[in-house]
Amino acid sequence: MDFLAWVLSSGTLVIQVLLAFSIIVFVHEMGHYLVARWNGIAIQTFSVGFGPEVLGFNDRHGTRWKFSAIPLGGYVRFVGDMNAASVPDEDFISRVGPELRDQLFVNKNVWQRMAVVVAGPVANVLLTLVVVYGLLVGVGRETVPAVLDTVPVESVAGQAGLAGGDRILSVDGYRVRGFEDFQRLIATAPERQVSITFERDGRTQTVTAVPQAVSTTDRFGGVSRIGRLGVTKNIERSEVVQYRPDPVEAIGMTLDEVRFIIDRTVAFIGDFFVGRGDVSQLGGPVKVAQVSWQMATLGLIPLLSLVAMLSLNIGIFNLFPIPLLDGGHLAYYIAEAVRRKPLPQRVQDIGNRFGFAVIFTLLIFATFNDTILTYVRSLG
Repeated sequence: MDFLAWVLSSGTLVIQVLLAFSIIVFVHEMGHYLVARWNGIAIQTFSVGFGPEVLGFNDRHGTRWKFSAIPLGGYVRFVGDMNAASVPDEDFISRVGPELRDQLFVNKNVWQRMAVVVAGPVANVLLTLVVVYGLLVGVGRETVPAVLDTVPVESVAGQAGLAGGDRILSVDGYRVRGFEDFQRLIATAPERQVSITFERDGRTQTVTAVPQAVSTTDRFGGVSRIGRLGVTKNIERSEVVQYRPDPVEAIGMTLDEVRFIIDRTVAFIGDFFVGRGDVSQLGGPVKVAQVSWQMATLGLIPLLSLVAMLSLNIGIFNLFPIPLLDGGHLAYYIAEAVRRKPLPQRVQDIGNRFGFAVIFTLLIFATFNDTILTYVRSLG
């Protein structure tokens, strides 16, 4: 019975994780689909997943909607595309009749094509906004006063001028509503200077500090590189309150949350260009699956929070100017708008091969981090 219960529990978690991924992919591709449909573009396929079709149907517009066997992404394929990467089928395009010619993606003006490309990442951002706002209004969050207890003089915080009893008001312009905000803002800025505004004896002051980078292990055994100032907070249950903002305040909190994730994601990537980045922190599909599984074991609310974060990060990543990604297509179209004619197909083909090489290399490298380096670290 114990084994059967474990199997049923694991099966439920797998379904939750796959559903979370599928929602993110569906929303992203739906952004492309809707804007393409609004612009009169003929759509051949809308797929959640890659590989062989598992389940599908045709709608009245002739689009094939399907779930595919490998749930690691998805695509919208337009009529006239050679493949899911939207490479034009020149032979088909040259033979197409006049009734369909104006509906081909490749024959739409550059601004329409740019709108279709950007729509996917925008849809991911909107999903994040909706989920974060819904969680804030519907559930709220636990919070404790952002008042420091002990600040050792020799600590980073002490050297910067902070002391016990200080009430933290903001970090780098982000409002601190509770101590958990302060912890997160510092933790996500290892070895990066931060500006801290606090209140002491009724007066507002601002200091700067550079959080020390330390390695920490979470409850699941995952190792992370975070920032620390060396302050402590003795949290008593009597201090913990469930704070639920009103619908208007929640709008500002949602926008702050999304701005924070974007800011820290860009800063994380920027660290690698200045030599501060830790390659062991890069994660691929294995790590994402592991984190998703771990969050699913904690319940629906943490899993929804992860969906919001992943959706936003997928939206950001897709805007990178790497061929084969949405940002790569956007770069082609911007160049076309400037030149007033498309880039030569040969140049685009070379760019696509380069983009495939970059993405494949990142995938292999991140997967290596997920598996081999994690195993090596576990050996001691």
